[in-house]
Amino acid sequence: MTLRALVFDVDGTLANTERDGHRPAFNAAFAEVGLPWHWDEAFYGKLLNVAGGRERIRHYAEQFDPATFQRPDFDALLDRIHAIKTSNYQRLLEAGAIPLRADIGQLICDARTEGLRLAIASSSTAQNIVSLLRANLGPQADKWFEVIAAGDVVTAKKPAPDLYQWTLASLGLPARDCLAIEDSAHGLAASLAAGIPTVITISDYTLNEDFAGARMVLAPHEQLTLERLRTWHADVQ
Repeated sequence: MTLRALVFDVDGTLANTERDGHRPAFNAAFAEVGLPWHWDEAFYGKLLNVAGGRERIRHYAEQFDPATFQRPDFDALLDRIHAIKTSNYQRLLEAGAIPLRADIGQLICDARTEGLRLAIASSSTAQNIVSLLRANLGPQADKWFEVIAAGDVVTAKKPAPDLYQWTLASLGLPARDCLAIEDSAHGLAASLAAGIPTVITISDYTLNEDFAGARMVLAPHEQLTLERLRTWHADVQ
């Protein structure tokens, strides 16, 4: 089979956005609205089992601060927290505080040079994805990606396959001609359910997850190169 497209997850795959970006952005938002919440690195790793920022806030309030959860204005408060958090995250990006993982920028550039099609399938927002790409790769970097499937284009987030199915339909390619690059078991479940062979590059928050079914699993800081991706894809039946 011919490898024709790479489909990237974002959070944890392109960059350590959860640890270095979303988590501190959430904490600053909590402080701004007067909530005594603080998510340290270890605890936030557990919260990542809940997909989506709004869903994470709601889950935390329900489980750990029922008085806040039962406030009549909770939905409005949730919206305010999420909006402030998004602004905080954008400022971190603009300050260069969320770099790409070391090998990812080179991989993207090599894939473009060799004519592979590029796509993104992420539960993150389109604004956050575009800002990350532009902050690290240049003001037109988002245009390098033929498809950017953000979390709001489908109802069901990962581990449901909907984002990947939407991406395949937009690319007009069969799953076997693509290779997904993910960092989590949820992401792997989503890509495999869509029939896409998948490589895992483990992030700090996914060290102990089960990656059965992946074409290859790379340890943190192990180099991800286009040559290796072609080799791993070559065995697809």
